Amino acid sequence: MADPRAADLSGSQGQEQTHMPREETRAAAPATPADVVRAFYESHPYPAPIGDLDRHRDLYRNPDRRRALSLLLWPTEKSQASREILVAGCGTSQAAIHALREPDTRVTAIDISETSLRHTRDLQRKYGLRNLDLHRLAIEEVGQLGQSFDQIVCTGVLHHLPDPDIGLRALRGVLASGGAMHLMVYAAYGRAGIYMMQEYCRLLGADASEGELRDLGATIGALSADHPIAGVVRRAKDFRNPDALADALLHPQDRAYTVPQLYAWLERCGLSFGRWHEQAPYLPQCGAMARMAHAARLASLSPRLQHAAVELLRGTMAKHNFIAYRDDRPAESQPIAFDGDGWRGYVPLRLPWTLCIRDRAPAGFAAVLINRAHTYPDLALPIDMAQERILAAIDGSRSVDEILQGAAGNEQARRFIEQLWEYDQIVFDATSAH
Repeated sequence: MADPRAADLSGSQGQEQTHMPREETRAAAPATPADVVRAFYESHPYPAPIGDLDRHRDLYRNPDRRRALSLLLWPTEKSQASREILVAGCGTSQAAIHALREPDTRVTAIDISETSLRHTRDLQRKYGLRNLDLHRLAIEEVGQLGQSFDQIVCTGVLHHLPDPDIGLRALRGVLASGGAMHLMVYAAYGRAGIYMMQEYCRLLGADASEGELRDLGATIGALSADHPIAGVVRRAKDFRNPDALADALLHPQDRAYTVPQLYAWLERCGLSFGRWHEQAPYLPQCGAMARMAHAARLASLSPRLQHAAVELLRGTMAKHNFIAYRDDRPAESQPIAFDGDGWRGYVPLRLPWTLCIRDRAPAGFAAVLINRAHTYPDLALPIDMAQERILAAIDGSRSVDEILQGAAGNEQARRFIEQLWEYDQIVFDATSAH
């Protein structure tokens, strides 16, 4: 990365030329943190630029994908084709992907990096994305657009701002009263190895040049499998990409949040927590957590404390991916519950990125259910033949009550439906129930 302080050199040389006007001999003002981050992304665009969105286009020809993502955000509202979407900190391709898969929406994208916007414009031209508007603009200045948005997507960005509170409040200011935000920020405990290596790079004075990144990659590859960063390297798909390595270890501005810090941050900025994008990793009733000695005590905690406790038990969460709403939202944001009778009217929809594997099921079970977004293998859900029949009856149009009619052991069947939801196998269309 170029040193932004290099601009000072011309000023110091100019001081020897006494015939120059006084104001021209002054050293340039020190670069602000935002300037340093912008310069970093101009040199190291992230994620790695791509030139082909065909896979995304083919995936979202399945309307259930768009419906499922809409229900994650708004389980009690009919999907609206004409939404206004903001992609804040769009990087090299994220905005183009949203515009391609949601052709009836209007997508506005902002980023501080002209390099990232140039890659996005290339995709826009290639795929004829007329529903996409691009702006070089900082998140803190998003109010200058003079628009409000039904949906805001800001993933992997706010934790790089000098003051994330200012950025999040700015996004809240352009979110429609009934809108939803999809956010992702770094998680503290799972990034311990990354922060160790960041400190190592600072001690060495490592920069983001090609040779330094090559040597840094080789150094990490030679570390013990017990080093805290080893697990991150195994789970990350692009960690060996030079720009991804620079983003992880040499980024000039980086912070992370624990679950309690995340909740407090949202509340400070006028937002309320909705749900985790994948909730099973945070729930004590899912996977290995349900078999622990403290399972009953964990279950007695409030949801917020459950999430905090399970984060500590898992220990390796590297990011928090979640949905948030304005704290003055007129309607309840995530009202899915299984007390009372409202659940009977819910219409379950199987998530298209889940798998039902029959040929490797453990003894006594008919199949194993897997959500490919999960990174923890203990969240695979074995099901028996009766449960498999219930799963097969979920078609995205029938209500839970219709599916369970005639099911033996109705309470067990109801609990299985709830379990499918907890394990991120289904979402609910609760529009008729609410």
